[in-house]
Amino acid sequence: MVEDASPKLVLVVACALVDADGRVLIAQRPEGKSLAGLWEFPGGKVEAGERPEQTLIRELAEELGVVVEEPCLAPLTFASHAYETFHLLMPLYVCRRWTGIVTGREGQATRWVRPERLRDFPMPPADEPLIAHLVGLL
Repeated sequence: MVEDASPKLVLVVACALVDADGRVLIAQRPEGKSLAGLWEFPGGKVEAGERPEQTLIRELAEELGVVVEEPCLAPLTFASHAYETFHLLMPLYVCRRWTGIVTGREGQATRWVRPERLRDFPMPPADEPLIAHLVGLL
């Protein structure tokens, strides 16, 4: 039998919240988490039995205190990135409608950024390729 040396596949889902001025929300990873200090699109790991949209609805409520309805999530693109110990597959959704006020509920900083300025913020390697798709859309 040949041992499979493939890294574990991790499914994470992210969302580009877009405000009325066409700015995108990014959040800074808090101290104590991997890649702390880097800026990312909010979201999280898909749990067993969850669909990606359910994950985003849950994560956006937990992390940012906003309520998103599933029909307001539009898939845009995805990232596929090999980290050292796992392979990340990350669909990116766009959302222009939610209720509540964005608040970093886990102590993370948040910023509303024009798409063309997203490259000014250091991001995890998997997030960087997503910027071009947002610039093209917005």
